[in-house]
Amino acid sequence: MKILARFTPLLLLLNPLLSSAQDTSSLPNAEDIVARMGAHDAQRQLVTEGYKGMRKYVLENEALQKHAEMIVRVNGDPDGTKHFEIVSEEGWKAAHKHVLRKMLDSEAETSRPEARAKARLTTDNYDFQLVGLETVGDRPAYVLELNPKRKEKFLFRGRIWVDTEEYALVRAEGNPAENPSFWTKSTNFVQDYGKNGAAWFPVSTQSVTQVRILGTTYVNIQYFDYTPRASLIDISLLAAGGLSPTLEAAHGRH
Repeated sequence: MKILARFTPLLLLLNPLLSSAQDTSSLPNAEDIVARMGAHDAQRQLVTEGYKGMRKYVLENEALQKHAEMIVRVNGDPDGTKHFEIVSEEGWKAAHKHVLRKMLDSEAETSRPEARAKARLTTDNYDFQLVGLETVGDRPAYVLELNPKRKEKFLFRGRIWVDTEEYALVRAEGNPAENPSFWTKSTNFVQDYGKNGAAWFPVSTQSVTQVRILGTTYVNIQYFDYTPRASLIDISLLAAGGLSPTLEAAHGRH
């Protein structure tokens, strides 16, 4: 009994670790999850004519005690191209010019159809490995580890979380496959997504960048008032189980 008593605290300590180890054999494989992500994303795009929203950027550099804020309006075209309009800027002017505005330019460039194909979460661009299943918010999600197949600044290495029901991206974290400049030593980010109607939009992004000479810089982005622009096909069709092949074909001709 004394021996059992000695081991009981150890067993209690190990139990959460043992229970968290997941058997992924009963889950879909990584390639299947990624393929379903692409199919569901294409289906969601069929019933929207783009979107609009607002963002608030907040940049902090503790070493220099500098602060910058920017409010941005964004409009997304049906093909995914993003257009940004700066509504207001406050604080550190150099950060607006050399950091925040360049972030907008880079994202606008990547959003164009010809560039977006090279940055999408597909097996053409990444190797995927299923890690397990976790809860994000109140929804279960597949956890995938991904490694870029090329060393490019628009790709990243890290992990993504994919909603198990709608195969939408709910979280991504990692670091760029290629440093954007000599002055950047490292960048790590976490981006969370949320559902609005049948559409999924980013909710927040937190990034930490180690910059030579300037030290650590934090950039937080809050996304708000994001709404899809519905097409002639009622967006509620998605919630009802998706479009029929006939409707998809008809919509594709417009």
